[in-house]
Amino acid sequence: MSTTFYLVRHGVKKSDIGDVPLTSVGSRQAQLTARHFSNAPYPIHRIIASPLRRAQETAEAIASLTGSDVSEDARLRERANWGDDPKQTFEQFVALWDQCTANPEFIPHVGDSAKQAGTRLASLLDELAAHAPSGSHIVLATHGGLITDFLVQTFAEQELNRWHPNFLVEQKRLVPECSITKLLVKDGQYTLESFASATHLSENLEK
Repeated sequence: MSTTFYLVRHGVKKSDIGDVPLTSVGSRQAQLTARHFSNAPYPIHRIIASPLRRAQETAEAIASLTGSDVSEDARLRERANWGDDPKQTFEQFVALWDQCTANPEFIPHVGDSAKQAGTRLASLLDELAAHAPSGSHIVLATHGGLITDFLVQTFAEQELNRWHPNFLVEQKRLVPECSITKLLVKDGQYTLESFASATHLSENLEK
């Protein structure tokens, strides 16, 4: 059997430098995502979160309704966070981010290259898939850039364009807050079951 991973981007975060928390909107998104998983026809066996506060808070919300414990893994951290260089303006941070996206091999003066970031997420997924009980469902609370960094390295451009035209060019805007990307891993092979789905947010609001 395969291992199923749910890559969840954190909820809307406070717009400020450093390790910022969720806003009230982001907290609500996290609660709706938690409700989605608690109502799912499968148990959540593990929740693992990035060390950044916004991901931790998202993970804790999911844990509160699923009964799963939260652990932390630095490999789920974003490739860079505004504040890694405290002297960097937001405009400089965005420009450097875009440079790293355009050239995945480029290593910035702080943080990781897009290739390095995608590789560390892949190493975590491979490790978890190798040791998790067969049929496990695992939630990873992480970041939008890291999700796309991994996908760009793992899947062919043609496959990614099935989910969104011009995926490589548009990747920065494709993963909304608290969206869920579903991956199946079997015998070391990845299958992308769904990408950046946020339907659970609107569906829960209607209930």
